[in-house]
Amino acid sequence: MLIGYARVSTVDQDPALQLRALESAGAQRVYVDHGVSGSVASRPELDRCLDTLRSGDTLVVWRLDRLARSLRNLLDLVALLAERGVHLRSLTESIDTGSASGRMVLAVFGALGEFERELIRERTAAGLEAAKARGARLGRPTALSADQLAQARTLVSGGHRVADVAATLGVARSTLYRSLKEDAA
Repeated sequence: MLIGYARVSTVDQDPALQLRALESAGAQRVYVDHGVSGSVASRPELDRCLDTLRSGDTLVVWRLDRLARSLRNLLDLVALLAERGVHLRSLTESIDTGSASGRMVLAVFGALGEFERELIRERTAAGLEAAKARGARLGRPTALSADQLAQARTLVSGGHRVADVAATLGVARSTLYRSLKEDAA
């Protein structure tokens, strides 16, 4: 069964072009989201459409950008469809995962998505290394200032209970123990 999905971003937009194309392609049922941005995680009609699809069905869209918010989102949707035995067909891009060439094109998309993620990971790591080289302290800020830590050390060495000192400073006992240990190292 061919099931269509169309989406327009604003209420003012008309999905007629998409609907005509989907009907011409033979879609027997079409779900339409009106006034729903592609960046919105929940699209009610897409959710209903995905619930309707069964093994052997084909989801037909006018363009891939009407279906997915990003390349990652597209690849996740295609994987979900594939797990359920559902094919995806995009009319404008001439992609059909029911054919070997359509699966190959999506594999290339997947490789590009993975490449993009690796580049982001590498840039992030390089940025962190550069920040460390500049002397930036990364991570969560310390819970106690140097003065508070010195005060805590004095109180604890003076016989006060760690729990009482931690309560006075407004931190957890484990935080005080960790800070005292790190300061001693």
